[in-house]
Amino acid sequence: MIQLHHVGLHYRGMPTSALEDLNLQINKGEFVYLIGHSGAGKSSLLSLLLKREVPSSGEIYVAGEPLKRYKGGRTALHRRRLGMVFQDNLLLPNLTVYDNVAFALRVKGTPIREWKSKVLATLALVGLETRANSFPRQLSQGEQQRVAIARAVVGDPPLLLLDEPTGNLDFENALEIVKLVQSINLRGTTILFATHAREIVEAQRQRTLTLRGGKLVRDQPLGGYAL
Repeated sequence: MIQLHHVGLHYRGMPTSALEDLNLQINKGEFVYLIGHSGAGKSSLLSLLLKREVPSSGEIYVAGEPLKRYKGGRTALHRRRLGMVFQDNLLLPNLTVYDNVAFALRVKGTPIREWKSKVLATLALVGLETRANSFPRQLSQGEQQRVAIARAVVGDPPLLLLDEPTGNLDFENALEIVKLVQSINLRGTTILFATHAREIVEAQRQRTLTLRGGKLVRDQPLGGYAL
């Protein structure tokens, strides 16, 4: 699902590289944690996969396609086929839960006749089928993040990227989010979960990639936390 060959990323004006000589393969259907302190390169790697940034060196493949081929409108199509969840859920405050999730289908170009069944099924998946008509301000932080996940997966993306999705949550709610993401993984979605939450990684062990100073310093199949 994801392949990186000698990938580097250097931001203009910065004395050091954000990422340096990354070589990595994540197979279809895997659940992988991406860990490291702030500034280690986690968000930079996710930005490369979304093609918000272009690597300074090396090659990136997603689902077998080299990302360098995606330009202009094809870049937008690439992003629409992926799911993305951020620490700040970025929900639209003036839209209901239902409409926030349906918005993703609108952007993707899904026929309107399919919206209701897809949205309601996805809200049931995240345990919020009874909150469809609520607004984000009426939800807890944990519920808001569940809506963000529903919005990210309603279009059945093959790959779900998560950038510190539990950063604003207490441990109990964070663990529930991780279990939800695991259930999505069991449906066949490949997961790349960026976090610095040691307790989450240790509680729910998966393959774990450790970044330090833009370099991949550890790839531990059974999980773990080493910085």
